[in-house]
Amino acid sequence: MSTVLFPSPVFGPVRSRRLGVSLGINLLPADGKVCTFDCLYCECGLNAERRPAGKMPSRRAVSEALEARLRDMQADGVLPDVLTFAGNGEPTVHPEFAGIIDDTIALRDRLCPAAKVSVLSNATRCGRPEVRSALMKVDNNIQKLDTVDTDFIRMMDRPQGAYSADDVVEWLCAFDGHVKVQTMFLGGTWEGRDADNTGEAFVGPWVAALRRIRPEQVMIYTIDRETPVASLRKAPAETLDGIARRLREEGFDVSVSY
Repeated sequence: MSTVLFPSPVFGPVRSRRLGVSLGINLLPADGKVCTFDCLYCECGLNAERRPAGKMPSRRAVSEALEARLRDMQADGVLPDVLTFAGNGEPTVHPEFAGIIDDTIALRDRLCPAAKVSVLSNATRCGRPEVRSALMKVDNNIQKLDTVDTDFIRMMDRPQGAYSADDVVEWLCAFDGHVKVQTMFLGGTWEGRDADNTGEAFVGPWVAALRRIRPEQVMIYTIDRETPVASLRKAPAETLDGIARRLREEGFDVSVSY
C-alpha cells in the first residue's frame, strides 16, 4: 500500500484534476489522518494506520503560513487559481474552521483576489449551523455524495459515527444551490461484496437527489492513485461519460475526471 500524507498547514501548489493550480490548506496534523469517514479508496490510507501524534495547526498558524506562502508566490510571479481546504482528513472538524475561513478570504482578497476559495468536504458536518454558515462564504463549496444508499456508504466510506444519506441530502438542499456535489464512482469488491456504484440502482436515486439539491456543478471522478484496498477498481471512462451525458441532458453542469 502506497498512500500519501500532506504537509500542514499549507502545501503545494499542486495541479488539481478539477480545480487548476491549487494551493492546499491542511487543517489536520501532518503526521496522520483525522476524518469522519474511513474511505476504502482514500489516498491518505485507512484511519487506523494513520493515527496522528501531532496536533491540528492553530488558527494563527494557518493564517501566518498561508500569508507567507502567498507572498512567496507573489514574488515568483505565479499565484494560485484556488486556495483549497483539503489534506489529511475532514477540514470542517477543526474547532476554528469558521474563523479560518474568514481569515483565508481576507488574505485572498488582499494578496490574490482572482483566486477562488474551495473546501473539499465529505458532507458529514454540513448540517451544523456554524459549518454551513462558513461554507456559504466560500467560492467552491464541494461536498461528497458517493450515493444515496446508506448501506453502500457504510461499506465504502465507513462513517465514524451515525450516518444517514437522507440527512445529508437534506443538508445539501439547505445550501439553496450554493454547493458542488462530488461523487466517486468505482468498481471491484470488498470482503466479498460488490463495490460497484455505477449501476442504475445507485445512479437513478442519486440523480433524483441531485434534482432536489440543485448543485452549481456535479463533479464525477474515479480512482486516480493507489488505494489502501487493492480489490477496488477504476470506473471505465465510457461509464463516467455515460453518467455525465445523462446529467447534462437534465441541465447539470458536469466535470469528469478519469
